[in-house]
Amino acid sequence: MSSDLRCDTREARDVSDVSRRQATSVNVPTLAPSLEGMEETFTFWAAILARTLLEGSLPRRWAHVQGVAARARSLAPALGADAELVEAAAWLHDIGYLPELARSGLHGLDGARYLRDVQRADPMLCRLVAHHSFAVIEAEERGLAEVLYGEFEAAPRPLADALTFCDMTTSPDGEPVPVGRRLAEIHRRYGRDHLVSRSMRRATPMILDAVGQVDARERLIRGLGRAGSRAWVIPGAAARRQSSA
Repeated sequence: MSSDLRCDTREARDVSDVSRRQATSVNVPTLAPSLEGMEETFTFWAAILARTLLEGSLPRRWAHVQGVAARARSLAPALGADAELVEAAAWLHDIGYLPELARSGLHGLDGARYLRDVQRADPMLCRLVAHHSFAVIEAEERGLAEVLYGEFEAAPRPLADALTFCDMTTSPDGEPVPVGRRLAEIHRRYGRDHLVSRSMRRATPMILDAVGQVDARERLIRGLGRAGSRAWVIPGAAARRQSSA
């Protein structure tokens, strides 16, 4: 939810026609591999796409997403079959900050639109990016909540919490930090009265709960070892796909 830029102009952006705006095509690899049967290449594709979009234009953002992806990899024992999906979302969660993609001012929505419309990415990946780190709160502040929910259903809470944990315990420079320090940095960077700061204040109880739950589960799994990892795996999208098959 952080930004390399102050983004003050985005707060005043006209959002009256955002539901009709299309994602911009930029010169990057297209057509994501499906999660089904190609999981070994999924996070690689996401990493290459994120690097192509962010490294040159938004280098600090690129540093951040590398750190978030590293956090996601550390959760792999707890995430089980959903580990690659969450790591892919970690790589791509902030691509909506790219000026060529920014249309609504809500970076999760703009990034998810690009993944859906240009990359034809997996729908669950798009949902995670669209709603990451309780983006609905900022969407409400921007008058975009109906647009967000109209285009992207919220991701399953266990997967969304895992991505929130990764994002909100990683500094803008990609370093692991306590969630309290991360939140304080956001407020300092934007200023108390900025829309993003207001959104963060409202979202803080939910962010703290998500981070606390994921951290507790990760600690438990580390303590139980491999057998415990299988017993306590976070129930996510893959588990539901199997149960509904």
